[in-house]
Amino acid sequence: MSPIEQPSTPQTEAELLDRAQALAGLTLGELAQQAGIVPPPDLRRDKGWVGQLLEWHLGATAGSKPVPDFIELGIELKTIPIGYHGKPLETTFVCVAPLIGLHGLDWQHSHIKHKLAKVLWIPVEGERDIPLADRHVGSPLLWQPSEEEEQQLRQDWEELMDMIVLGQVEQITAKHGEVLQLRPKAANNKALTEAYGANGQPIKTLPRGFYLKTHFTAAILAKHFII
Repeated sequence: MSPIEQPSTPQTEAELLDRAQALAGLTLGELAQQAGIVPPPDLRRDKGWVGQLLEWHLGATAGSKPVPDFIELGIELKTIPIGYHGKPLETTFVCVAPLIGLHGLDWQHSHIKHKLAKVLWIPVEGERDIPLADRHVGSPLLWQPSEEEEQQLRQDWEELMDMIVLGQVEQITAKHGEVLQLRPKAANNKALTEAYGANGQPIKTLPRGFYLKTHFTAAILAKHFII
């Protein structure tokens, strides 16, 4: 298929929401056809494909830059694979975690706080027995963390960052954090980055990413969609 010109960037929150609402009920195959692209057979090698397809339809331009997907609106787009019972099937990647140069970094100025300031959640059918092209897109939800949600995120972030600063990055597991977890984020085991060791010495380790735990995103969806 020949590439089709991407829709323009939405100028207002309302315009973005209208566009997202217009995608609800359509399949990924239908959306791929409209964009002039062929869906992959599955997501094993194309993990970000669904997000990229929806970004294209909604006119997002940030790409992989460390800014919200809709820069002018300050809104981050997050697709979330949903099971038959309306619950998220996996954790949600937010951003890469800084492992060095952490002096003076606080929650208010952190990358993750800016990323989660306002999120457009788009649920998508994610059960593996549904062929990728046949999976439906759900109704969008524009979310801002409540005071309580932000407090939970901040507390986890501060605890995880303290461990990184103290040279304990290798001891952090997915069990740390109530709503936020830190996990290796790399295509392969050769993609190492710098971090601090227990004695403050530089070490090489896998890059880490912040992920929202499924019970946290499930609660967001349940609150708004009354699942």
